[in-house]
Amino acid sequence: MRYPEFLKKGGTIGYVAPSFGCASEPYYSAFLNALQKLEKLGYGAKLGPNCFLEKGIGISNEPRLCGEELNEAYADEDVDVIISCGGGELMCEVVPYIDFAKIAREKPKWYMGFSDNTNFTFLSTTISDTAAIYGPCASAFGMEPWHESIQDALDVLTGTADAVHGYDKWEREWKKDEEHPLEPYNVTEPVILKAFSCENGRAVPMENGESVQVSGRLVGGCMDCLVNLLGTRFDHVREFNKRYEGEGILWFLEACDLNIMSIRRAIWAMKNAGWFEHVSGFLIGRPLCFGEEAFGIDQYRAVTDLLAEYNVPILMDLDIGHLSPMMPIISGSTADVRLEKGEITVKYTFR
Repeated sequence: MRYPEFLKKGGTIGYVAPSFGCASEPYYSAFLNALQKLEKLGYGAKLGPNCFLEKGIGISNEPRLCGEELNEAYADEDVDVIISCGGGELMCEVVPYIDFAKIAREKPKWYMGFSDNTNFTFLSTTISDTAAIYGPCASAFGMEPWHESIQDALDVLTGTADAVHGYDKWEREWKKDEEHPLEPYNVTEPVILKAFSCENGRAVPMENGESVQVSGRLVGGCMDCLVNLLGTRFDHVREFNKRYEGEGILWFLEACDLNIMSIRRAIWAMKNAGWFEHVSGFLIGRPLCFGEEAFGIDQYRAVTDLLAEYNVPILMDLDIGHLSPMMPIISGSTADVRLEKGEITVKYTFR
């Protein structure tokens, strides 16, 4: 696995928009404020040509131009790390224009983003063998004040932290809108993590206070995007699993638009594509459909019914994904994960 150099003081952040740009509120004002805040902290900025555009369908511009912007930023010697402007809907259409072979030959560079950016963070890991950060997009750095998860993301990007932890509350309803573009996370709900031990093909809920420890090489992202990549020419998961089978694969997964049944179908598809070979554990974020039920199953059984047969720990409702805040997850790195007294810590090791 190739690990990029961390962002240094005086370094330059390149901003790209392979998914949505920051053309409209609240993202426009939040992005401008993020640029100012990061500049005051000592980091330069180099904006790609699509950052303020909304010419595309579900992305900032036509797919070819979005791919060119990303390729150029990655090759640009004046850009030290890359942060995506935002998530969106159709970054999958950009993927054919991203030169993953060239990226594998280039000096590695941190890329950070989440949601639709799974189309890069996941493929960078599995195709180019290059680590990436599944974390907040650029406009999140414009909130006032920063939630501690935003500082955690910057600390990971700068290499000042090699571990992240869960948070005490999460946001069910956000207050950020066109009139309040700098609104911070509206964290009101207590974080209550769920853990399942799996033996003999059965998932058994663990009691609060029980400890869990699991390690492996991290890979994953937003299931909406992952299941879309499954079986395409960009699906190199079997090769990735083979390369790192001796370490165990630690899957992190979350969902945006998927409902309970869609989550279950996605898990089924990934499972039957062989993606979960050599798995050592599952880290599942809160889905956007949190609390919903369908046909007698909830968000937990949508996952555990199908994954119990692997007889590895399943940790759920983690701070990963669309119900903020989120821990920055380094896709491709090895990690030691510990759940103790209801609190989770992810410690990264770069090997």
